Amino acid sequence: MATKRQVTLRAQWIGKTFKELRLRNGMTLQEVGEYLGRDQSSVSRFEAGIHPPRKDDVIALMDLFGVEEEPQRQATLHMVDEVSKTGWWAKHTKDVDGWMIDWLWLEERSEELREFGVLAVPGLLQTPRYAESIIRADDPRAPKQQIKRWVDLRVNRQHTLRQKDFRISVVLDEAVLRRPAGDSSVMSEQIKHLVASSQHENVDIRVLPFSAGAHCGGAGAFRIILMPEPFPVVAHVDSPAGALFAEAASAHELADRYDRLHQGSLDAEASREFLRKVEQELR
Repeated sequence: MATKRQVTLRAQWIGKTFKELRLRNGMTLQEVGEYLGRDQSSVSRFEAGIHPPRKDDVIALMDLFGVEEEPQRQATLHMVDEVSKTGWWAKHTKDVDGWMIDWLWLEERSEELREFGVLAVPGLLQTPRYAESIIRADDPRAPKQQIKRWVDLRVNRQHTLRQKDFRISVVLDEAVLRRPAGDSSVMSEQIKHLVASSQHENVDIRVLPFSAGAHCGGAGAFRIILMPEPFPVVAHVDSPAGALFAEAASAHELADRYDRLHQGSLDAEASREFLRKVEQELR
């Protein structure tokens, strides 16, 4: 299930930034390489995020490309610092796919997460027993100890909810609440947890009932993550074929879809009442 990936999203961001600057200045890989005292293949790997740049190379490139404004220079150097940083998730790198490490890094530094769920409760709001049921359904052949590590990772992620100035907004299709994961006691416990979580100031949970009819989320679940400067708005879509991170126009398109789903959902109090009703039915 897990594959180790060398190229991180943040290294790709750095490479993309300088590739755009190089093209804007009408320079070739060879010309940049000669300026840095490196061959063009080294510059190409740097732009692809395969070999992240050293700080002195970044300073030299900003000088070469005419990046003079101090805020932009400092923001770029800050992003370079982030490339090599690790966190609490480092011990899990062998347990999950590379995209998940990117996602954990994004979560750790985010200001707001918006998520549309159609099949399962989002990981940041899952109880341990619900998480285990979801994981076992996804990979029923996984050893017990591996499943435990995955559950631990999912629970450990939830410290993000206690971070200062972090906010999460979730729209749950009614199907998430109706589809059993584990037995009725697992679902009852999970829905109670959603009700309790929804009463925290930084947690917004909305239910999109079947009665709302067709909606713009028919393509499936997705997430939008809002980051502080200099990081862009990022969208994430997961599928059995792999995960996709989108920026710029694609991310903003999904953000617009999320806004429409949120507007079409029950309001906060009505969503809580809906959750309580489903939990009572389970009992």
